[in-house]
Formats: sequence, C-alpha cells, structure tokens
Amino acid sequence: VNLNDLQATSDGKSRQEHVLILTPLKNAQPYLARYFELIDRMTYPKHLVSIAFLVSDTTDETVQILKDQADVFLNRRDPRNRYHHIAIYEKDFKFDMPENERHKFELQPVRRSFMARSRNYLLTAALREEHAWVLWLDVDVVEYPAGILEDLQSVDVDIVVPNCLRETEDGSFWGYDKNNWQETEQSLAIQRDLDPDYVLLEGYYEFLTGRYLMVDMETHLPKLNKVPLDGVGATFTLVKANVHREGANFPPYAFQHQVETEGFAKMAKAMGFGVYGLPSYIIYHI
Repeated sequence: VNLNDLQATSDGKSRQEHVLILTPLKNAQPYLARYFELIDRMTYPKHLVSIAFLVSDTTDETVQILKDQADVFLNRRDPRNRYHHIAIYEKDFKFDMPENERHKFELQPVRRSFMARSRNYLLTAALREEHAWVLWLDVDVVEYPAGILEDLQSVDVDIVVPNCLRETEDGSFWGYDKNNWQETEQSLAIQRDLDPDYVLLEGYYEFLTGRYLMVDMETHLPKLNKVPLDGVGATFTLVKANVHREGANFPPYAFQHQVETEGFAKMAKAMGFGVYGLPSYIIYHI
C-alpha cells in the first residue's frame, strides 16, 4: 500500500477522496433518526463515505437501530446511493454518570477523560488505508448545510470547525460549542501559575479562563473566512487523516492543561498542524 499517494485536498469530491465519519455514542436512540437524515442529505458522494460508531455503556436500543440503518445504507438498489463501509463497535468503560450531573464543573475532567478514551478506541479501530479525511460528528447536531463537507474541505487546512450554536425555544441563539477558542494574553498568564495537571474548562463560572471563544466572534463575514484556533470541540470537526496517522489523538490526561478534543488541538498544534475555525459558518446543536 503506497500511502504517498493518499492526499486530502481542497477538492476532495472530484478527486474521489474518502471520508470517515466517526461518532461515539451512549444511549443515543432519541437522536439517531435526525442524525442519519442529515448524513444522507449530504451531497458528498456516498460511495466515498464510511461511518463508524463506538457504543459504550448503553442501555437503550442504540445498537439495534444502528444495525438496521446500516443494512439500509449498505444495500440500496442503486449502487451510487450505497455507503462505502459502516462499522459498529461496542466497548464499555463501566462509567456511569446521571444525565443531570454530566455538565457539573467538578466532574468534567474525569468525564472528558473517558470521552477521550472512547474517541481513541474508535479512531484506532475504524481508520483504514483509504481514508483521506476524518469527520468527528456529534449525534445530537440537528442542522447543517448539505454541502458542508465540500465547504470545509475547500478551506484546505489540517483541522477545521464550523461555529456550533444552539437554538432556544424563544427563537434566540446561544453559543453551544465553547471548546472552539483562541488563547489570549490573559489566559496564557493564568496558565503560567497553574499546576501542570490542572485541566481548564470553558463555559464555567467557577474558573474563568479569559479565552476568546469562537461563539463570541462576529458572524457577518463570509462563511468560509477562517480564524486560527488553539482549542476545538468535536460537534463537527473535519480533520485531514494524516494528522491522526502521525500521532495526534485525544489525550485522556492533562496536556497543556487540556484533555480530549481541546487536548487534541493543542497536540496537533505542537506537531506543527494548523487548527482553524469558521465563525460565520453556522450549524446547530440540540
């Protein structure tokens, strides 16, 4: 296998570059119908798309729903509408946290550590030699453009994220993915006095980091206008597969005061890769 020929370019669609969509899951039954609807609406050629799931500590019908949907996606009458490959992995971490406690400040480092482990399991199990791109996609993202893969590929950077907001019942919009951010002089000054094992978290009043969050940036510029980032979330994160192949993964330990997705961004930047966000490219989370 000659990996020298494996490229991730700004024109992946016409160059027939394969995309691997990765989604870790736990008790995801309520969200799967919309998740699959949005994936199937995407305009990227389906025969170039693989999907892989890691299902952990689940008590609902998530696995059976995935199996049923995989059967539909892989066995359509028209070969042009069949997906390249779908894999469902199961790996329990024996980590149980009540839903009403999953966002508590003091529980985040351990919760995010287990999320990092699940992402690394999924990545190492699912990444194949044909994949040029890896898309990390949350199961409960509820709206994004059909051409988003082509749009994000056209930016032609190592890691790129759109701006993920949340629509509220009164029709207003709030920032959702606060893990997309830039360091500031204030945030770097705070870190100089921190214990190396202290994990910083965004969106919590208990410890204000002083960073510049992408959800607070202006959104009126062209939607493909990019800004450099130092941390990313994983609601919809497109990564050139060589970034992962060369060793950038999701640290379950404190790496430059971050774990999981933000630790991944820090690690990728330390390796010389570019990390960018698109403040004006809006997607929506539940």
